Amino acid sequence: MSEGMIIPEKKPFFVSKTTKDCLESAAKMSQIRPQNILVKGMQGCGKSELAEQFAARLQRPFAGFQVGLLAESGQLFGQQVLRNNNVHYEKFLFTDAIQVKDAVILLDEINRAENPKALNALFSVLDDRRTIWIDEVHKLIPVAPGAIFFATINEGADFTGTDTLDAAISDRFFVVEMGVLPEEQERELLVQRTGIGMDEATNLVSVFNGIRRGDVQVSTRKALTVAELIQTGLDLREAFIFTLGINRDELEKILISIHLTTEEEMGTTEEWTLL
Repeated sequence: MSEGMIIPEKKPFFVSKTTKDCLESAAKMSQIRPQNILVKGMQGCGKSELAEQFAARLQRPFAGFQVGLLAESGQLFGQQVLRNNNVHYEKFLFTDAIQVKDAVILLDEINRAENPKALNALFSVLDDRRTIWIDEVHKLIPVAPGAIFFATINEGADFTGTDTLDAAISDRFFVVEMGVLPEEQERELLVQRTGIGMDEATNLVSVFNGIRRGDVQVSTRKALTVAELIQTGLDLREAFIFTLGINRDELEKILISIHLTTEEEMGTTEEWTLL
């Protein structure tokens, strides 16, 4: 395993049976032909972590890369550096990682590159050629057998700095979608990840779903954060306001609409104290 790669820690993580079946098939097929998986869906619902937990469960080497940092083609692979008055080519982790057998490579937010042309160097890596020629080292770099590429994407006007993913890139990927968990799985995730009690988790999920019906997004990430804050001693009202970024009045209106009394559930007055 290349330095800089890890085998991630296995954590409780829920996916649909369809997604699990597709991932298991991709793992088997990766020994025969290239497998690339594009993960779509609501922000904060485990798109990036899906790749990590896939690697964790199969005990595969993992490396993640932020595509948003790329400004030019080839930047993932390495760069020319000046050392002792001489120019040398310095390979980056990506070049080594793709040569590791059964590696899981994450291209996080693949449509957020500073320049969309920065992705051009990936074409031959992601298709059946599974190679990249690097002029600076005069060498054809192969992708190792069994390596799987994951890419995540956030789409829509709410995500500044993103572009429409090039059709030639997207055509190289299978697609899975992540979203808010069903109630039973969300409760179980809160209990297993944060240590919160099942009764409290049940109440929280009920509130989360009520808030979601009020057109306020509560992602899995935010749900976990609320539960973690409550575990540290923060009350329900403070945890929601702090995590969701909404003010008390807005929160009270939402809670009233889902038949929770603000005095009982959220506290009657705001307390003030010196920082």
